[in-house]
Amino acid sequence: MDLLPVYEMLEENKSFSGNPLCQESLAMSLDFYTRIGFHPPWICYYASQQGNLVGCAAFKGRPVNGAVEIAYGVFDYCQNQGIGTTICRTLVELSLKTDPSVRITARTLPAENFSTRILIKNEFAWIGEVIDPEDGLVWEWEYRPPPAS
Repeated sequence: MDLLPVYEMLEENKSFSGNPLCQESLAMSLDFYTRIGFHPPWICYYASQQGNLVGCAAFKGRPVNGAVEIAYGVFDYCQNQGIGTTICRTLVELSLKTDPSVRITARTLPAENFSTRILIKNEFAWIGEVIDPEDGLVWEWEYRPPPAS
């Protein structure tokens, strides 16, 4: 799995701007940068597997108070193939490689679904319910790998 950076300016993203799979998410990523800034590696990405775009991945900004939130999605044609689990794991690995002291969190709709199963497979634990300014009531998760033996 490769994470391909979404850059700050539209003209820097020519390989994505003409791709119909990227139209909506690219615009959202660029808008996001205007609101929170562009701070690599804490940015948005497209996920590529064997040269094909399979989904999106993002840090929802740089770490704040020692924590960073991840988000991910899988394109419709790639669902139910374990790709979401791999995208999530790749984001976790990038975060740990960049700064192992940062807590990694994620938020999901408040119900068991594909995303909650992806997080559980990637050693996230459910923390509780929180109110997200954009999404309302959500479940919050935190990466908690088992202790090394």
